[in-house]
Amino acid sequence: MRILIADDHDLLRDTLRLYLETESDMDVQTAADFDDAMELVRGTDPFEVVLLDYNMPGMRGLDGLRDMQRASGGKVALISGVATRREAQAALDAGAAGFLPKTLSAKSLVNAVRFMAMGEVYAPIEFMTAPEEPAGAHPLVDKLSRREYQVLEGLSEGKSNKEIARDLEVQETTVKLHVKTLYRKLGVSNRTQAALSAREAGLF
Repeated sequence: MRILIADDHDLLRDTLRLYLETESDMDVQTAADFDDAMELVRGTDPFEVVLLDYNMPGMRGLDGLRDMQRASGGKVALISGVATRREAQAALDAGAAGFLPKTLSAKSLVNAVRFMAMGEVYAPIEFMTAPEEPAGAHPLVDKLSRREYQVLEGLSEGKSNKEIARDLEVQETTVKLHVKTLYRKLGVSNRTQAALSAREAGLF
């Protein structure tokens, strides 16, 4: 089974590849952006399953999904750490083979790929039925806007401002402003303290 993983985060991309390559029947190729993924699809044997990062360079959201669907003879699914349930549903409505949150365990990832390769649509029930907004889930969350919450999640994952900006498709200066506001609202003075506050609150 030939699998293509397209994601601009090197560590995550390599980790996903390692997960899948533990299976003896999976041949995994990777790409760092959408254009590279399209080149691979057009220039090699067909892939049974293509996994596209929703926010990687060149992707253009659902437009990228549709372009890949036309170019690929296999199943095309989205992976994301920041997409909302509404965005995931829109991708499924557009014909995506599935939606995979980046929080999936290795076993779930392998099962999802096999499921989609068989022609089924995969979307984790717990994600698709979760409340759309985090507000009200915890007193700390009530202090934050939705975007501030997403930036805090990025900080908790050890991402740089540049990486968070790329994930959220905003300017790096915008992220810097959100980080400054987060420090004030959380009563902290640096990124490490902000991440610790979020983890101690059980948010991520």
